[in-house]
Amino acid sequence: MAIKAAVVGYGNIGRFAVEAVAAAADMELVGIVRRKGSNNVGDIPVVTSIEELGEVDVALVCVPSRLVPTQVRKLLALGINTVDSFDIHGEIRRLRSELGPIARRHDAVAVIAAGWDPGADSVIRSILQFMAPGGITYTNFGPGMSMGHTVAVKAIAGVKDAVSLTIPLGTGVHRRMVYVELEDGADFDEVKGAIQQDPYFIHDETHVFPVDDVRQLVDMGHGVVIERKGVAGKTHNQLFRWEMRITNPALTAQIMVAAARAAMRQESGCYTLIELPPVDFLPGEREEWIEALV
Repeated sequence: MAIKAAVVGYGNIGRFAVEAVAAAADMELVGIVRRKGSNNVGDIPVVTSIEELGEVDVALVCVPSRLVPTQVRKLLALGINTVDSFDIHGEIRRLRSELGPIARRHDAVAVIAAGWDPGADSVIRSILQFMAPGGITYTNFGPGMSMGHTVAVKAIAGVKDAVSLTIPLGTGVHRRMVYVELEDGADFDEVKGAIQQDPYFIHDETHVFPVDDVRQLVDMGHGVVIERKGVAGKTHNQLFRWEMRITNPALTAQIMVAAARAAMRQESGCYTLIELPPVDFLPGEREEWIEALV
């Protein structure tokens, strides 16, 4: 029986999530939930409340990270499994602890931080960690557009539109290049100060520039290089490198769809990706994948 999935939010990630669910043979997209109702997307119902859709097994929560906790709490209270791409690293452990009891109380599953970082990259880092328990891992993002940072800038008073680009400097150090299109009458220095003090930016070198048209700068490509140099047993100089170049929202949406499948196979509670068996992200029978991949 197909997994009945709904997409909550219809921004960059939401649009790609609709495509990814449609491409999954074991899923059925029952509808899209938006704050403001609108016409259907093709033959897909668009509603303002998920309760209008009838039976929903899992909701892909494609809203900005700062809105995720409120949305997920409401959905779990309805007994609906959830998947999100919450990307504020320092708050993930607290959010997991908060949502776990809610999920168990309503016999539901929440999979949080299920993007590519945090998310799939977290799984890669955990694999490198057990392959070489001693050592250092560096995660180098970009160059490319960060969706989470861009959304954070757009929420700042005086910003009409914005894009935040991540430039890797090596050894896990990054520069943020932020381009803002200002609202009429907005003070650039005030906007710049608010951006540089925002939790998304405060720990990185951040440069802010005013531009006339942000759309000329938008490219949703991104990437990551994860490097670990460590020790396996007592043997030194174990070197590992993981690299990818991706279209940011498309990969995020695909990982969320895989996590939605995995959510259907867990006991109630709240999970991050590193807690879930990799085979549960794949469609079909576990035994077939064991035979094919082991």
